[in-house]
Amino acid sequence: MVTQTMVDRLLSGQEVADFLGVPLTTLYQWRTKGTAPRAVKVGRHLRFRQEDVDAWCDRNADQPRAGAA
Repeated sequence: MVTQTMVDRLLSGQEVADFLGVPLTTLYQWRTKGTAPRAVKVGRHLRFRQEDVDAWCDRNADQPRAGAA
């Protein structure tokens, strides 16, 4: 039997949008532009791995500017 702790949980688009604090339509627009977190297709549904969302956040985090106070 596979339990939740044995595999990565897949997040829905709405869960990712809520986590990021953006509307679901924005997440889909980002996906169309190729700038959204990597998604997995499960049947007709898009799902996101938490680790991919976290990595996307790390890559898109604001970097401190040199000389900024």
